Amino acid sequence: MSRAEIHHEHRSVTGGAARAAVFGVSDGLVSNVSLILGFAGSGADSGIVRLAGLAGAIAGGISMAAGEWISVSAQNELIEREVAIERRELRVNTAAETEELANMYVADGMSRDDAARVAADVMREPETALVVHARAELGVDPRKLASPLHAAISSMLAFLFGALLPVLPWLFGDQGRVPTFLSVGIGVVTAAFVGAFIGRLAARSPWRSALRQVVIVLLACGVTYVIGELVGVSV
Repeated sequence: MSRAEIHHEHRSVTGGAARAAVFGVSDGLVSNVSLILGFAGSGADSGIVRLAGLAGAIAGGISMAAGEWISVSAQNELIEREVAIERRELRVNTAAETEELANMYVADGMSRDDAARVAADVMREPETALVVHARAELGVDPRKLASPLHAAISSMLAFLFGALLPVLPWLFGDQGRVPTFLSVGIGVVTAAFVGAFIGRLAARSPWRSALRQVVIVLLACGVTYVIGELVGVSV
């Protein structure tokens, strides 16, 4: 007796919440640990470094939230406009839209007769026809548009999480290189976890993805630290 074939369920590859969260954490971590290292390299007092780190985290989080809100809202408005145009076309040019849908099915390998019959069946229900045409022509489902509010909040929280981690060693008023090394260490460890997660999502080597993220963090820290040392600070 042959073994039953196991049906493979595909994961979502459209990005979504996981992509936004990973991007937010990574962006917050890289940008703020670089900012902190720049101030630390300048010889600034721990209080100044702490203030810079907190300000960078808050400003970056607000910027991320605003950017996500604006981009998702603009995208939704564009989609809604195109869907409205498609809805009108389905109403006033029904025959042409039916033929267009049939041609799509033929292009996908269906016979002309079958394509014409299926297209006619789809066009009998206006809302179903709208969804099918929107998916085929716009690549979106008008019933499942992203929420600007959810995108803004999730991006801000993810950014703050990544940005505040390297600030932690500076919250206790320590002076010298210890908090600097701790910030870099936290950045490296967090970057490794983020990279490994990205690798697992993409079914790639977690070690290679982790190494890539760590190298990015170290390069960013090195550049800003050297700039801080060269510029210095006068308080």
